[in-house]
Amino acid sequence: MSLKSFKETLKACSNSASTSAFISASHLHDSETDTSFCQRKPPKSSISRQLQRLHDPNTPPVKQEQEPQDHEGKRRESSEVPSETGSAASAFAHSVPTGPFEPLVLSSPGEADIVQVPASINCRLFEHQREGVRFFYSLYKKNHGGVLGDDMGLGKTIQTIAFLAAVYGKDQEHSVLKTPHTRNLGPVFIVCPTSVIRNWENEFSEWGTFKIAAYHGPNRDLMLNKLEARGLEILITSFDTFRIHNKILLEVKWEIVIVDEAHRLKNEKSQLYKSFLGFQTAKRYGLTGTIMQNKIVELFNLLDWVAPGSLGTREHFRDFYDEPLKHGQRITASKSCLEIAVERRKHLVSVLRIYLLRRTKEETIGHLMRGKEDNVVFCAMSELQKRVYRRTLELPEFQCLINKDLPCSCGSPLTQVECCKRIVPNGVIWTYLHRDNPDGCDSCPYCLVLPCLIKLQQISNHLELIKPNPRDEAEKQKKDAEFASVVFGADIDLVGGNVPSENFLSLSDVEHCGKMRALQKLMSAWTSLGDKILLFSYSVRMLDILEKFLIRKGYCFSRLDGSTPMSSRQSLVDDFNYSPSKQVFLISTRAGGLGLNLVSANRVVIFDPNWNPAQDLQAQDRSFRYGQKRHVIVFRLLAAGSLEELIYSRQVYKQQLSNIAVSGKMERRYFEGVQDCKEFQGELFGIGNLFRDLSDKLFTREIIELQENHMLDYSNAEIGERRGIAESPSEPKELSVAETRKPKFFDLGIVYSHRNEDVINAKPGNRDQRKADETSVKTTSYTCIQQASDINKTHRPIDDDTGPSMKQKKRIEYGLVARFMRMGELEFSKWLLSASPSQRQKVLRNYKYHKKKPRVQVG
Repeated sequence: MSLKSFKETLKACSNSASTSAFISASHLHDSETDTSFCQRKPPKSSISRQLQRLHDPNTPPVKQEQEPQDHEGKRRESSEVPSETGSAASAFAHSVPTGPFEPLVLSSPGEADIVQVPASINCRLFEHQREGVRFFYSLYKKNHGGVLGDDMGLGKTIQTIAFLAAVYGKDQEHSVLKTPHTRNLGPVFIVCPTSVIRNWENEFSEWGTFKIAAYHGPNRDLMLNKLEARGLEILITSFDTFRIHNKILLEVKWEIVIVDEAHRLKNEKSQLYKSFLGFQTAKRYGLTGTIMQNKIVELFNLLDWVAPGSLGTREHFRDFYDEPLKHGQRITASKSCLEIAVERRKHLVSVLRIYLLRRTKEETIGHLMRGKEDNVVFCAMSELQKRVYRRTLELPEFQCLINKDLPCSCGSPLTQVECCKRIVPNGVIWTYLHRDNPDGCDSCPYCLVLPCLIKLQQISNHLELIKPNPRDEAEKQKKDAEFASVVFGADIDLVGGNVPSENFLSLSDVEHCGKMRALQKLMSAWTSLGDKILLFSYSVRMLDILEKFLIRKGYCFSRLDGSTPMSSRQSLVDDFNYSPSKQVFLISTRAGGLGLNLVSANRVVIFDPNWNPAQDLQAQDRSFRYGQKRHVIVFRLLAAGSLEELIYSRQVYKQQLSNIAVSGKMERRYFEGVQDCKEFQGELFGIGNLFRDLSDKLFTREIIELQENHMLDYSNAEIGERRGIAESPSEPKELSVAETRKPKFFDLGIVYSHRNEDVINAKPGNRDQRKADETSVKTTSYTCIQQASDINKTHRPIDDDTGPSMKQKKRIEYGLVARFMRMGELEFSKWLLSASPSQRQKVLRNYKYHKKKPRVQVG
């Protein structure tokens, strides 16, 4: 055996993708004798199928997915769950094979000073992590900064440590390497959230031999003295501590500055951002999984800190990138506008590739995970909720904001907000906000926007939330009780008055919260199958209500919110992961942002949406990360016809802009509105849209169908232009709840649902092909429902009035056989071409036997 072949043998564990491909091939070979083999990432089941199983108790239960197997084919024990504290480093460390390995050399061949990642670290890295280390070092050699923008759970911490270990020569087996002092390197400064300081210290102690300390607490001055005496190599502090003591810390000549959760530098007007501009080193590195959250200009602020001038000036960035990209996403954008947007998008991505490395779970460790479905479920508000919602919109404060741009009734040429309706002295909310200033403030009436939005969100979630909060001061409780009495009106007895209720039955009453109906059905079905559930809400009061709901239903649960001490959080996580009796983990969306690894849960419910899409995505990643052995299904519950639909639509808008600007993806155009543009506020932006009454419409469904109508009009216009015929686009018909048929799952409280990835990541293409694909999905859903219920013959597809044709039935049957084989149709077609006749016959016999098996009823 040659030396090169021997080295490749030792490096076998470095390419996990190749290893998994070999294992998959072995499984495929073994499938000749077992046709029910399981892929690592099973095909997605339709939302209709999932909801149908809840609706029809006669539907057979879904077969539990097989546990992933190791290289010897032995099933892994369920106790092998990584017990790390937020970083993926420990999970990778305990899962990747170790053994004889060679260091990862970063320096160029021929250089006297060899820079390499120690073999003890390199042997435990995934290939995408090695690429991240090379990215860091390439910037370091050029004296540049950059951003590592990997998804949460891909090991940004360990990539950083591996890079520092190479630069500082932490390779004990190669004593001939130069030490950091002979290289004349200064110290490293790491800024991170307070909650992960301890995590950084633990990871450094496990992965390297650095001299580290935390500049946090009463011994801060002592740490600075040790730093001056060159007794420290790495100093870690929190954002809050840096903001207070930045003048002292900026005087140190740092070699490298690293900012964890670097998206906190998104606002150039904040004092924190201005302080960070004072670092003297050019080697500035940011770590974040959410590079852009709300606006494209946030991307500029972060890149301009790590690599000043890389994207030009702020004014140039707005004119050259920001405005063209935003206007290019308008659904009615002109052809020239689209061409400019495509050109600027490509140019921006080419620049970002130099300073930004962004990878997702799907493209890195997707073959090691079981996949995730992000379902958006629109739940009907109860009739009581709708009445309260409409009464709220009729209050003086809301009417003042809704009609602010109308001509004033006094006859002056000014608008209402500029003339007589600037203040609302007869409003409950306004009088409380201006109790010390009866004449109003300089921001009136716009100071009412946030309090009014909070009230609408509370009504959308649960009517109990608009009652006084016992934790508030007495004066605020009095005003909240007055507000509740006004909006409850004649229905006040139905909600138990305007005082807070502790009644378990009323708090879980579906009349007080329409989402409760769907939540009850979902959780009942999941727990009966042994699933574990994460239940998120951003409101502590909503968590209190959900806690009483769980107690009433008899679920065994844990709870974590902002009041949970940091010292006890990990014990709660471990208890949930390892205890079979724990069924539900109740978590605050904001408190659960960092340091939680809950891979034992395979079902996630986000009870209320957040304006910032990153918050909801981070909540999902508590479960969907390396170490998860089951398919993760997420249900986001939205109140149909409420402000929450607009919140979700803005999430879609922001995520699509992020995909365009950061990843250079092509996205469908759904919206007419443009952020921060008064001329094109469209259906998303502006105060008028925030306080619209959407209770009689399916707002999100209208937006999606409007996009399809626009694509059809665009295609017809192109055909007419080629034929010399002038064809005017038809007006899309407005779809209201009254005009649509009663949805199949209405008695479950669900009026509409779709997958988030189908909307966010839908690429524009040939419309006829997309239409054919959608028809195939609808007819497949139709057949699945018919097969799932032999008793109930009244089910019809949501969007089809007639059954499938013979050709469609054959196509559906083909798809069912493919799903039985746990393959997609394309993958199954390739398998058929390579399979022997005996293999095909065996698959067909097993499939027919599977269809004839008696169905087991689910209670």
